[in-house]
Amino acid sequence: MFSIHKEGYPTLLITCLFLLVLNAVAALYFPGWLFVLLSILSLVLLIFVLQFFRNPTRKIAKEDDHIIYVPADGKVVVIEETEETEVLKDRRIQVSIFMSPLNVHVNRNPISGKVEFSKYHPGKFLVAWHPKSSTENERTTVVIANGQGKILMRQIAGAVARRIVNYLNKGDEVKQGEEMGFIKFGSRVDVFLPLDAEVKVNIGDTVSGNHDVLAVFASK
Repeated sequence: MFSIHKEGYPTLLITCLFLLVLNAVAALYFPGWLFVLLSILSLVLLIFVLQFFRNPTRKIAKEDDHIIYVPADGKVVVIEETEETEVLKDRRIQVSIFMSPLNVHVNRNPISGKVEFSKYHPGKFLVAWHPKSSTENERTTVVIANGQGKILMRQIAGAVARRIVNYLNKGDEVKQGEEMGFIKFGSRVDVFLPLDAEVKVNIGDTVSGNHDVLAVFASK
């Protein structure tokens, strides 16, 4: 079961009004096969918008401070060791998930904990798989910490995505699996993990937020 995400209400309203006016004009001035064709195309567009803003119910298997759940639906495109230079300023394992327009675009908290950092950055709109999109595109950076460690998650706009929504503020106590934001129309999510975390996904995997385990913190 799924519902329509609240971020989709304005877009759906505008889309429905536009299609209603367009089809009313077409029925008046272009009756016949052209009107039928336009009606079919309008229905396809409406279905696309509806599926984009779908918000399926997702329950995590169990709440566990050692587990880092996948925060977004999509395809794993990067797993590499890198330097995180914005906030943590140390070596990290970066795991990047590319979200196509056909994926669910709700982003979820991969761990429970306290939000130590949350900042929005205006920027460019390079394609989401571009190497520089992580540092030059419009993005939001969030750091969540618990007793096992801390992770940094970055929502990145793509060439089509032009609106990033983030619900977390510095100091918030968040629960694993709950919504942390939404990105409209194709994008990417980067997760920066401790070097000793055990990554549970591979490049090319198709993953689902809250369903799949991204990594596990090293035991302390």
